[in-house]
Amino acid sequence: MTQTQSAPPATLSPAAPQTGAAVQPAGPAPSRRSAVAQWFDGTPGRMRAFLILAAAMSVVFGLAASQGFSQSDGALDRAQANAAQLVRIQAIHTNLVSANADATNAFLVGGLEPPTQRAHFVNSLAAAAGLISDAATAQPADREVLGALNKTLITYGGLIEQARANNRQGLPIGSQYLKDANSVLQDDSLPLVKALVEANEKRVNTEFDGISLGTIWVLVGGLLSLIVFGVTLRWLARRTHRYLNVPIAAGAALVLLTTAIGGIALASASGSAKDTRNSDYQRTLALSRARIAAYDARSNESLTLIARGSGEAFDKAYTAAATEVDGELGKASGTTDGLQQAWNEYKRVHDKVRGADNSGNWDGAVVMAVGGKTAGADNSVEAFKAFDASSSEQLQASSDAVSSGLSDARDGLPPIGWLGVPIGIAAALLVAWGMSQRLEEYR
Repeated sequence: MTQTQSAPPATLSPAAPQTGAAVQPAGPAPSRRSAVAQWFDGTPGRMRAFLILAAAMSVVFGLAASQGFSQSDGALDRAQANAAQLVRIQAIHTNLVSANADATNAFLVGGLEPPTQRAHFVNSLAAAAGLISDAATAQPADREVLGALNKTLITYGGLIEQARANNRQGLPIGSQYLKDANSVLQDDSLPLVKALVEANEKRVNTEFDGISLGTIWVLVGGLLSLIVFGVTLRWLARRTHRYLNVPIAAGAALVLLTTAIGGIALASASGSAKDTRNSDYQRTLALSRARIAAYDARSNESLTLIARGSGEAFDKAYTAAATEVDGELGKASGTTDGLQQAWNEYKRVHDKVRGADNSGNWDGAVVMAVGGKTAGADNSVEAFKAFDASSSEQLQASSDAVSSGLSDARDGLPPIGWLGVPIGIAAALLVAWGMSQRLEEYR
């Protein structure tokens, strides 16, 4: 009988994992942190954080220093340019009222006016036209108003020529043309000039105020950077037990030195500009206004006589203008006593002119007013000419002093305007060098 051998018992083999089946972890998965976060781990990580902060603040300081010097340098440059434009506009004003004073005074002569006086009138109008062109080139913002002013001068010149032509023929209508010309000047031309003066005064004052802002940029940027450097050095000293990190300390010293030199230089420039503003600039404004008011007074002296008994309004205008001259000369500190004496002499002669006219001696008053041969010492033309020459000379000197003072303040600035960023980068590299020495110890 045949025996059958029983088959060996089946063994359980591990089941093969099926495709796509999720494999469950045996325990909780370890957390994964970003490489950036790990880079800032521990003491080395904090060193890197301080490195980035101090280096960034170094560059920021360089930018602030550059901005501060650019701010002050630009403000000084613009203040100088705007002050020159203001003097130019006031010179236009002076030439206009000077021409009008010549025209009104010459009208009293009748017939052909003195050649020197006629030449002065022509030269004054030509100078005003030339200055209008120069001013339009120097300051584009003034071009529109200057163009309108130029048109009024054409009208004014035409009316004056009609007044002269009629006056030479003895026609009474000539005085009406003269009054119309004076009205064009007073109502059309001078308001435009005064608007230009006001606009340029604002520009000058804005730039003078902006000069000191550069100091703030440098000092604030330097102070913040030094605080960051101080905190960094203190942290390193406590962590590494080394009391001084030479490269980082050198970077801090570079920032401190730049802040000190820059702050002192900017403060000095700001102080010089302030002195110029309070002395030469104010004197220039006062002398310009005094000359303008003086020529206005001179015109009204002649217009009062031309009106022949009905010139009370012109006489009041003379008094107002003369009072303004006295006030502005009082503000013009630093002017010579001879200028005030010249103006007082002109007023003395004017009082005699008015005295003669008021007493009925109109012809005698005209002789003194036009500087006739029989005027003697009471010559209004010569008295005013002395004031004109002295005030013109002193105005030129004070105007030159403004330009020179602002130019000197600007030239005294160290070249930190374009060295600021390289200085900031150099300080940042020193920080990186100093911190890398400590990081090497942890490798």
